[in-house]
Order: sequence, then structure tokens, then C-alpha cells
Amino acid sequence: MKVLIDTNSFLLPHQFGVDIFEELARVGYHRCLVLRAVIGELNKLAANSKGKDKIAAKVGLSLVDRCEIIETEQSALVDDIIINIAVKQKLAVCTNDSLLKKRLSTKGITVVYLRQKHRLSI
Repeated sequence: MKVLIDTNSFLLPHQFGVDIFEELARVGYHRCLVLRAVIGELNKLAANSKGKDKIAAKVGLSLVDRCEIIETEQSALVDDIIINIAVKQKLAVCTNDSLLKKRLSTKGITVVYLRQKHRLSI
């Protein structure tokens, strides 16, 4: 099964020591996708953040090569792009963004999120 990974999920490996790809595989997702817009957000975080956030963004950027990249428009809001693509392609989404999780749930999209700071759950 395929899963679309949000920006904040790429920060989890550094923040909580979670191997997101191992955890996604554990819950049944073996094909990981990332939006070009999410890579743009990670680049901005790596350039503009300081300390742990900067390191987390750089670690996240180092992981995107393990995903298939979906080309997207940079002008729209990333959350809106994620929702549109997830609905059209019937993809699950990996995110910890509470607002995005609610929006996805109302559209019937499966959400994978961090639970108890050490594992992903659906």
C-alpha cells in the first residue's frame, strides 16, 4: 500500500528516534510518496531554523530519497495539496499535524500518526 508523508513526519526520526520507514512497513505501507512542496518546506526549515529543528529538517531531507516524489505546484498550501492528492489517488497520509488529521478524517482518508512517541499507528 502507498502512503503520502507530510513534512512533520520527516522530522520524527531526529525528534523521537523513530524509523518512519520501518514503522510504516510494520503497519502495511511499503510505498512512500512525498510531494515536491514538502521537500520545499523541509529546505526552508533547514535554512531558516536553528538548533534541533534545523538538524531534524536536515535529517528529514536526507530521507526523502527513499520516497517517490510527486511534482506539485509551489503556490498552493501544502496541506491543501496533500488532501487533494490523497483523495484523488486514494492514499493514506502520514502526519502528526492535528488540523490536517481532522481535515483528512472528514474526507475518509486513512491517517498514520505517531503514538506514544515511539511508534506509528493508524
